[in-house]
Amino acid sequence: MRLRLWTTLFLVTIAQVAWGQTSTNPKLVNAEATSHEPSASGYSVIGATPEQEALVRAQIRTMQPDVNPLRVLFVPHWKYMDTARTFHLHVPAGYTSAMFTHLPSRSVFIDSDRYVSDDSLGYWVAHELGHLAANSVSENAADKAAREYRKRLKDARKPDVLLRGFVTRSKLVS
Repeated sequence: MRLRLWTTLFLVTIAQVAWGQTSTNPKLVNAEATSHEPSASGYSVIGATPEQEALVRAQIRTMQPDVNPLRVLFVPHWKYMDTARTFHLHVPAGYTSAMFTHLPSRSVFIDSDRYVSDDSLGYWVAHELGHLAANSVSENAADKAAREYRKRLKDARKPDVLLRGFVTRSKLVS
């Protein structure tokens, strides 16, 4: 009987303390809720620097994928490895992975510690979007779908390269 009394008293006390920790400030709740909400493009970019986020969004917009991811997450290497292990990521022998896609959640995980360059980011994001388009874990299917995305990225860079060459030549002439 004494144990039941103390247990009940303990639970009632804990319930009151826990109830007192809820927030009734709507501004605080909304600020937290909107920090990772999808933009007009329909996906969130989490953990990226502002430059990385702008680059990823521009590249995905240029690629015009059939299926957009819901989340693009830039994570530190330790968290990337832990997430890859949690999702049972299988990497073929002799290969490494700087990013992967979790198909059920339509999330692309990027190892921010192994982020090399802007061009390689676009190349490999195209591959990950290929996984989503093919709805397959097959590397061949992803590469096949990624060809078109990579072509769109390459074509989008051409006018910029030609314009820079024109400006350089005109400076030499004048």
